[in-house]
Amino acid sequence: MPTCTTAPLHFIPARDLLAMAICMATLAPAYAEDSSANPQNAQPVTLELGATEVTGNQLWTTTEGTESYTTGAMSTATKLPLTMRETPQAVTVITRQRMDDQAMTDINDVVAATPGLFLDFSGGPGRQTYKARGFDIDNLMYDGIPTGYDGYSAGSQPNLAMFDRVEIVRGATGLVTGAGNPSAAINLVRKRPLAEQKLTLTGAAGSWDDYRGEVDASSPLNDSGTLRGRVVTSYRDANSFIDNVEEDHGLFYAVTEADLSEDTTLTLGFSHQKDKTNHFWGASMIGQDGHHLDLPRSYNPGTDWENKDQEINTVFAEVRHRLANDWNLQVNANYSEQDALFSGSYQSRWVNNTLARTVYQATYDENQAGVDAFASGPFEAFGRTHELVVGASKRIKDKTTHNYSPYNLNWPINAGKPDFVHTNNQRDVTTQDGVYITTRLSLADPLKLILGGRLDWYEYDNRDGDGDFKVTRNVTRYAGLIYDVDDHHSVYVSYSDIFTPQTEKDISASPLKPIIGKNYEIGIKGEYFDGTLNASLAVFRIDQENRAVSIVTGNCPQATCSEASGEIRSQGIDFELQGALTENWQVGGGYTYARTHTIKDAANPQKVNKQFDPDVPEHLFKLTTTYKFQGPLEKLRVGGNISWQSRLYNDIKLADGSQHRLEQGSYAVTDLMAGYRVSENLDLQVNANNIFDRRYYSAIATSADYGGDSYGNPRNMMLTAKYSF
Repeated sequence: MPTCTTAPLHFIPARDLLAMAICMATLAPAYAEDSSANPQNAQPVTLELGATEVTGNQLWTTTEGTESYTTGAMSTATKLPLTMRETPQAVTVITRQRMDDQAMTDINDVVAATPGLFLDFSGGPGRQTYKARGFDIDNLMYDGIPTGYDGYSAGSQPNLAMFDRVEIVRGATGLVTGAGNPSAAINLVRKRPLAEQKLTLTGAAGSWDDYRGEVDASSPLNDSGTLRGRVVTSYRDANSFIDNVEEDHGLFYAVTEADLSEDTTLTLGFSHQKDKTNHFWGASMIGQDGHHLDLPRSYNPGTDWENKDQEINTVFAEVRHRLANDWNLQVNANYSEQDALFSGSYQSRWVNNTLARTVYQATYDENQAGVDAFASGPFEAFGRTHELVVGASKRIKDKTTHNYSPYNLNWPINAGKPDFVHTNNQRDVTTQDGVYITTRLSLADPLKLILGGRLDWYEYDNRDGDGDFKVTRNVTRYAGLIYDVDDHHSVYVSYSDIFTPQTEKDISASPLKPIIGKNYEIGIKGEYFDGTLNASLAVFRIDQENRAVSIVTGNCPQATCSEASGEIRSQGIDFELQGALTENWQVGGGYTYARTHTIKDAANPQKVNKQFDPDVPEHLFKLTTTYKFQGPLEKLRVGGNISWQSRLYNDIKLADGSQHRLEQGSYAVTDLMAGYRVSENLDLQVNANNIFDRRYYSAIATSADYGGDSYGNPRNMMLTAKYSF
């Protein structure tokens, strides 16, 4: 059997990698033919190299067209282009194929499917937050650039039609995000133009008049192929199982890529996303005795005048340049402007235990800008080859809130829309500058050490008040030691941290020092079938220290004084399997146990050793799989998903001073999928979700004073037709 090269990948010159990929693709039929004599020889064809992206020493990062549930390399954790096995943290990739198989449309679907992540609707059915290892995820990354996300106000849910994959790193990720919680980094990687001409038309129709259309066109723009372009448009109009609920989502995405020289590529892009719904804040009430009312799932606690309308325009750019000696320089920039209207109500009993509505309206102007520049490449020391990344970044978030009156806690339950009048504006600007360095040292052939550090300058400027504060030269640390046990398995130990500035002040009226989240992790990883199947098992502990705790003192110069003495601990295990069990059988799933509890709280000692956030499940199990038949049924594929989570609960304080524990017990939801390739161009797929029609609450109330119960989706179906040419 001929071979293309026998040199290790890292020692192949960057410009020769493309030739190697072409060579391997040419030999693929020979490998397939030879596999009948020796099945193990079939392993190389589990990768479809025709869709492989080659950039420097990054092989097989683009997932589109690979039909895979895993990736060859990702850099979200450290900026180094590492395989999953080489990354000393728990990582997941949701590939383009997995998005299509599960008919995902937005980031909510990704979070719901990703092991270790929890989709939290406790703030309202349309004000979702994301959690990992017991903590909120407060950053979303786009092509490696972090942007702030809170889910409550103007935070948008990115439309997946414009993304190739989503990379997730669980734990503290301060090395790449700067400030944030020790939860996870979610990095959405955009689609890029294809080398060949391709047009894909997609139409979908589902339960409750859910309709979606999508056009995805890519083509070279000149004869030499050095200029390429791609346009994606998508529109979805949907109703709901809840009475009178409507939503629509529109997207326009355009990107062009130009090879300015043999060594330099420039990418420019623009996206426009518009989302609108009339059901986002209000959830159903519980009884005054603290029990679920068990209302029909179709019951709508809202009104017909409510509206959440978001529009976001984004421009982005990337320059990649190959330097001498296999070094690379990359600069990414991202700028977005978001306009949002939040006009809604929720049922409440704030006054005299009488059922009424809390009404509120505001508009938001939110601009976020980010730039990240770094150089990476190998260097020689002590007779061995190592890798180095040096970079700098800057982030700015400028948010203006336009408030309206009335903000009324006791609006009559059946009254119409209030006559909202603009009253005032609030503006705050957050700036963060950082420099970072990461290196992977080859201590021995089987032993690698990753060391990283970051220095941040963080400043919060409240333009309409006196809440300004800053953090100067915060140091973030990263360390990981990886030992290759054999050709397929590695063990690792790692430490990473992250900081979160806080606004609370001490008795000298100075802001408290930042909260620090420290992530300790030890694990084992396996890589099989040339990297097309990845497995991992990790044990982790997170200590979040310096949390603000109220103190009682007669010398407090402001309303309340605090000290940085609170501590929360999250600990558990994380198991995951993702990729190809065989050439035709893809799987992605995992189990996570995370117990998050209070370690120190001087102001509330009764909380010590209690669960920190009881309406987040401690156990999560998620499994997705698809199988493509061979022989007479080769056009058919089947698959499904199972997700299970442990109970949620909240201790509800009642009017008489007693408590009632409100629960949603553990439950599982099962989905099925079947696809049929009618021809080379036409593909049909049906997704049946919650096939056993499990009735459950996706969120439960935290108080009898306001609504909090939200049902999960009943049984539903979606039919998708895709035509490509």
